[in-house]
Amino acid sequence: MFKKILIFLTLIIIIFSNFSISLAEGNLEGNGQEKPVPVRAKVLEILSEDEEETSYAEGETTLIQTIELKITSGENKGEKIIVENTVDSMFTYNIVVEESDKVLLYLEKDENGEIIQGYISEIARDRYLLYLVIIFFLLLLIVGGLKGLKSIITLLITAFAVLKIMLPLILKGYNPIYLSIIVSIAIIAVTLIIISGFNRKALAAIIGTSAGVLVAGIITLIVSELASLTGLGTEEAQMLSLVEQGDGFNFKGILFAGIILGALGAVMDVSMSIASSINEIKIANPDMTTKELIKSGMNVGRDIMGTMSNTLILAYSGGSIHLMLLFMAHDFNIIDIINRDMIASEILRALAGSIGLIFTVPLTAIIASSLYNRIEKKHD
Repeated sequence: MFKKILIFLTLIIIIFSNFSISLAEGNLEGNGQEKPVPVRAKVLEILSEDEEETSYAEGETTLIQTIELKITSGENKGEKIIVENTVDSMFTYNIVVEESDKVLLYLEKDENGEIIQGYISEIARDRYLLYLVIIFFLLLLIVGGLKGLKSIITLLITAFAVLKIMLPLILKGYNPIYLSIIVSIAIIAVTLIIISGFNRKALAAIIGTSAGVLVAGIITLIVSELASLTGLGTEEAQMLSLVEQGDGFNFKGILFAGIILGALGAVMDVSMSIASSINEIKIANPDMTTKELIKSGMNVGRDIMGTMSNTLILAYSGGSIHLMLLFMAHDFNIIDIINRDMIASEILRALAGSIGLIFTVPLTAIIASSLYNRIEKKHD
């Protein structure tokens, strides 16, 4: 068993390594032209650091680093290059490099393929994220055993469904509302069947989760229409509107899809917990009536509901903490804050997911209890 797990983990590492490299070095086409591809490089030495006064703001300075780099990937691997890195004090985010840092480097070449100059675009961080992924998978396997292995499989399937199916189809102009519903239900079914097998517990959890997520979606559609939410409240959404396909995007639908996906994990967790609890209660006491099973499931659900609702609210609040601090720092009026498209969208995101989660509790309890007793009566 350990050998199989080790082989599987090795395959996962290879897949993620290739995926990481393809993100950093893969060719993306746009407007019929190849986009520049960054290469990896290592900082060998900081040759000089000079400060100059900026021409557009009195008293502000610009730091210019002259850096010797060694290219560590791509067709110029092994070559050394000297580049200038400008750090402007007027900008909040600047890349200040030190010796031995790993960076991503864009190269400008002449017609003969010779390097003219290079530009540092970012610190290379993906290898550390890859290490974190490996630690995460190892902990899942060590603590969860076979269940942990199944969790890894479902996680990869979910990532594939979102990154390789849902998002590319949205970019091609398909309706994000229908897409998110279909993909979510598929993720729910595949995940729960892999984790628990095809049985009454999984069936009850699938129906309960799907119903809860659809409730969240319906609330999103109704409130976004009533509140005239555009789906363009964030900077990212506004940037998306500027891409080539931007005119054809359904931004309200994309907001809907984001809320559905955001609520999916928590709703699935609640639904499976209730279905699993009712299953164990029924095994321990086969004579329990449907009404008694529903009551037990509701008791379990109420305990889970409070913490899970907090989980959703805190997750969305954590993602908006910079924005909330900004509003507080400038002493914005609360009425002005909550009526902004961006804030209203985030409030809708948190509350619609939480309401869907609340609906999941009684729905799953009723469905699971009915399934267990009706099937047993048929056998009798």
